[in-house]
Amino acid sequence: MKAGKKKSQIILASASQRRRQLLTAAGYKFKVVVSQIDESAFSSEECTPVEYAKALALTKAAEVAKRYPDAIVIGADTLVDFDGQIIGKALDASNAEEITRMLFSRPHKVITGLAIICRTQNLEIVEADVTAVYPKKLTEAQIAKHISSGVWRDKAGAYAIQECDPFVDRIEGSFTNVMGMPMELFERIFPHIEDAG
Repeated sequence: MKAGKKKSQIILASASQRRRQLLTAAGYKFKVVVSQIDESAFSSEECTPVEYAKALALTKAAEVAKRYPDAIVIGADTLVDFDGQIIGKALDASNAEEITRMLFSRPHKVITGLAIICRTQNLEIVEADVTAVYPKKLTEAQIAKHISSGVWRDKAGAYAIQECDPFVDRIEGSFTNVMGMPMELFERIFPHIEDAG
Protein backbone atom coordinates (compact mmCIF):
# COMPACT_ATOMS: atom_id res chain seq x y z
CA MET A 1 0.00 0.00 0.00
CA LYS A 2 1.14 3.54 -0.51
CA ALA A 3 2.37 5.67 2.35
CA GLY A 4 -0.38 7.02 4.58
CA LYS A 5 -2.90 4.25 3.93
CA LYS A 6 -3.62 1.73 6.68
CA LYS A 7 -4.89 -1.31 4.87
CA SER A 8 -3.96 -4.98 4.79
CA GLN A 9 -0.29 -5.81 5.09
CA ILE A 10 1.39 -6.24 1.72
CA ILE A 11 3.88 -9.05 1.19
CA LEU A 12 6.19 -9.54 -1.77
CA ALA A 13 6.77 -13.27 -2.21
CA SER A 14 10.09 -12.82 -4.00
CA ALA A 15 13.79 -12.49 -3.24
CA SER A 16 14.32 -10.32 -6.34
CA GLN A 17 16.14 -7.10 -5.51
CA ARG A 18 14.83 -5.52 -8.72
CA ARG A 19 11.21 -6.16 -7.73
CA ARG A 20 11.85 -4.67 -4.30
CA GLN A 21 13.44 -1.60 -5.85
CA LEU A 22 10.61 -1.03 -8.32
CA LEU A 23 7.87 -1.35 -5.71
CA THR A 24 9.76 0.85 -3.23
CA ALA A 25 10.39 3.52 -5.88
CA ALA A 26 6.66 3.55 -6.63
CA GLY A 27 5.92 4.31 -2.97
CA TYR A 28 4.65 0.95 -1.76
CA LYS A 29 5.33 -0.29 1.78
CA PHE A 30 5.68 -4.04 2.02
CA LYS A 31 7.34 -6.98 3.73
CA VAL A 32 9.40 -9.57 1.87
CA VAL A 33 8.64 -13.25 2.51
CA VAL A 34 10.35 -15.52 0.02
CA SER A 35 8.26 -18.39 -1.32
CA GLN A 36 9.55 -21.84 -0.45
CA ILE A 37 8.37 -23.62 -3.59
CA ASP A 38 10.82 -25.61 -5.71
CA GLU A 39 10.54 -24.18 -9.23
CA SER A 40 12.45 -27.12 -10.69
CA ALA A 41 9.56 -29.40 -9.72
CA PHE A 42 7.28 -27.66 -12.22
CA SER A 43 7.01 -28.98 -15.74
CA SER A 44 6.54 -26.54 -18.61
CA GLU A 45 5.27 -29.27 -20.92
CA GLU A 46 1.79 -28.68 -22.36
CA CYS A 47 1.95 -25.05 -21.19
CA THR A 48 2.39 -21.92 -23.22
CA PRO A 49 5.10 -19.60 -21.88
CA VAL A 50 2.42 -17.17 -20.63
CA GLU A 51 0.50 -19.95 -18.87
CA TYR A 52 3.71 -21.21 -17.26
CA ALA A 53 4.72 -17.77 -15.97
CA LYS A 54 1.24 -17.22 -14.54
CA ALA A 55 1.18 -20.67 -12.90
CA LEU A 56 4.53 -20.12 -11.19
CA ALA A 57 3.58 -16.63 -10.00
CA LEU A 58 0.32 -17.97 -8.58
CA THR A 59 2.02 -20.90 -6.85
CA LYS A 60 4.61 -18.63 -5.25
CA ALA A 61 1.97 -16.22 -3.98
CA ALA A 62 -0.30 -19.02 -2.77
CA GLU A 63 2.46 -20.68 -0.73
CA VAL A 64 3.14 -17.46 1.17
CA ALA A 65 -0.58 -16.62 1.46
CA LYS A 66 -1.14 -19.86 3.37
CA ARG A 67 1.22 -18.58 6.05
CA TYR A 68 -0.14 -15.00 5.97
CA PRO A 69 -3.87 -15.35 5.18
CA ASP A 70 -4.74 -11.75 6.11
CA ALA A 71 -2.04 -10.20 3.92
CA ILE A 72 -2.18 -9.17 0.28
CA VAL A 73 0.55 -11.32 -1.26
CA ILE A 74 2.26 -10.47 -4.54
CA GLY A 75 3.92 -13.25 -6.52
CA ALA A 76 5.82 -12.86 -9.78
CA ASP A 77 7.78 -15.02 -12.18
CA THR A 78 9.77 -13.88 -15.19
CA LEU A 79 10.88 -16.02 -18.12
CA VAL A 80 11.91 -15.63 -21.73
CA ASP A 81 9.95 -16.99 -24.68
CA PHE A 82 12.31 -17.80 -27.54
CA ASP A 83 10.19 -19.05 -30.43
CA GLY A 84 7.94 -20.87 -27.96
CA GLN A 85 10.83 -22.31 -25.96
CA ILE A 86 10.77 -21.31 -22.29
CA ILE A 87 14.10 -19.94 -21.06
CA GLY A 88 14.56 -19.42 -17.34
CA LYS A 89 17.67 -18.77 -15.27
CA ALA A 90 21.03 -20.12 -16.39
CA LEU A 91 22.33 -23.15 -14.51
CA ASP A 92 25.99 -22.18 -14.81
CA ALA A 93 28.40 -20.09 -16.92
CA SER A 94 28.34 -22.55 -19.81
CA ASN A 95 24.56 -22.53 -19.89
CA ALA A 96 24.56 -18.71 -19.60
CA GLU A 97 26.80 -18.46 -22.65
CA GLU A 98 24.53 -20.80 -24.61
CA ILE A 99 21.46 -18.76 -23.66
CA THR A 100 23.18 -15.44 -24.42
CA ARG A 101 24.23 -16.58 -27.89
CA MET A 102 20.68 -17.71 -28.59
CA LEU A 103 18.77 -14.72 -27.25
CA PHE A 104 21.05 -12.10 -28.75
CA SER A 105 20.77 -13.66 -32.19
CA ARG A 106 17.18 -12.53 -32.86
CA PRO A 107 14.07 -11.07 -31.18
CA HIS A 108 12.51 -12.76 -28.17
CA LYS A 109 9.79 -12.07 -25.62
CA VAL A 110 10.09 -11.49 -21.89
CA ILE A 111 7.04 -12.58 -19.90
CA THR A 112 6.27 -11.86 -16.27
CA GLY A 113 3.40 -13.62 -14.55
CA LEU A 114 1.88 -11.52 -11.76
CA ALA A 115 -0.36 -12.95 -9.03
CA ILE A 116 -2.06 -11.10 -6.17
CA ILE A 117 -3.75 -13.13 -3.43
CA CYS A 118 -5.48 -12.46 -0.11
CA ARG A 119 -7.06 -15.56 1.40
CA THR A 120 -9.33 -13.79 3.91
CA GLN A 121 -10.65 -11.49 1.17
CA ASN A 122 -11.13 -14.43 -1.19
CA LEU A 123 -8.97 -12.51 -3.64
CA GLU A 124 -7.01 -14.11 -6.48
CA ILE A 125 -5.86 -12.21 -9.54
CA VAL A 126 -3.40 -13.65 -12.06
CA GLU A 127 -2.20 -11.68 -15.08
CA ALA A 128 0.85 -11.58 -17.33
CA ASP A 129 2.71 -8.94 -19.30
CA VAL A 130 4.71 -9.56 -22.47
CA THR A 131 7.50 -7.38 -23.85
CA ALA A 132 9.26 -7.96 -27.17
CA VAL A 133 13.03 -7.43 -27.06
CA TYR A 134 15.01 -6.71 -30.22
CA PRO A 135 18.70 -7.28 -29.43
CA LYS A 136 21.86 -6.24 -31.19
CA LYS A 137 24.15 -9.07 -32.23
CA LEU A 138 26.97 -9.38 -29.71
CA THR A 139 30.63 -9.78 -30.59
CA GLU A 140 32.65 -12.63 -29.14
CA ALA A 141 34.38 -10.14 -26.82
CA GLN A 142 31.04 -8.80 -25.58
CA ILE A 143 29.75 -12.30 -24.90
CA ALA A 144 32.91 -13.22 -23.00
CA LYS A 145 32.73 -10.04 -20.92
CA HIS A 146 29.07 -10.63 -20.12
CA ILE A 147 29.72 -14.18 -18.91
CA SER A 148 32.81 -13.28 -16.90
CA SER A 149 30.98 -10.40 -15.20
CA GLY A 150 28.54 -12.79 -13.53
CA VAL A 151 25.61 -10.40 -13.99
CA TRP A 152 23.69 -13.23 -15.64
CA ARG A 153 23.31 -15.11 -12.34
CA ASP A 154 19.75 -15.57 -11.06
CA LYS A 155 18.23 -13.73 -14.03
CA ALA A 156 15.74 -15.05 -16.55
CA GLY A 157 17.41 -15.27 -19.94
CA ALA A 158 20.82 -14.75 -18.29
CA TYR A 159 20.68 -10.97 -18.55
CA ALA A 160 19.26 -7.89 -16.86
CA ILE A 161 17.89 -5.27 -19.24
CA GLN A 162 19.20 -2.38 -17.13
CA GLU A 163 22.74 -3.79 -17.35
CA CYS A 164 22.53 -4.85 -21.01
CA ASP A 165 20.75 -1.80 -22.39
CA PRO A 166 23.58 -1.01 -24.87
CA PHE A 167 23.05 -4.49 -26.37
CA VAL A 168 19.35 -3.93 -27.01
CA ASP A 169 18.20 -2.15 -30.17
CA ARG A 170 14.65 -1.56 -28.92
CA ILE A 171 11.79 -3.04 -26.95
CA GLU A 172 8.06 -3.12 -27.57
CA GLY A 173 6.18 -3.02 -24.29
CA SER A 174 7.01 -2.44 -20.66
CA PHE A 175 10.64 -1.89 -19.63
CA THR A 176 9.87 -2.76 -15.99
CA ASN A 177 8.34 -6.02 -17.19
CA VAL A 178 11.75 -7.00 -18.58
CA MET A 179 13.22 -6.06 -15.19
CA GLY A 180 10.87 -8.58 -13.57
CA MET A 181 7.99 -6.47 -12.24
CA PRO A 182 5.50 -5.04 -14.77
CA MET A 183 4.68 -1.86 -12.87
CA GLU A 184 2.17 -0.55 -15.40
CA LEU A 185 0.13 -3.77 -15.09
CA PHE A 186 0.56 -3.85 -11.32
CA GLU A 187 -0.59 -0.27 -10.85
CA ARG A 188 -3.66 -0.84 -13.02
CA ILE A 189 -4.72 -3.69 -10.74
CA PHE A 190 -3.53 -2.80 -7.27
CA PRO A 191 -5.39 0.44 -6.39
CA HIS A 192 -8.72 -1.37 -6.87
CA ILE A 193 -7.60 -4.09 -4.46
CA GLU A 194 -6.59 -1.53 -1.84
CA ASP A 195 -9.89 0.32 -2.14
CA ALA A 196 -11.79 -2.94 -1.65
CA GLY A 197 -9.60 -4.13 1.24
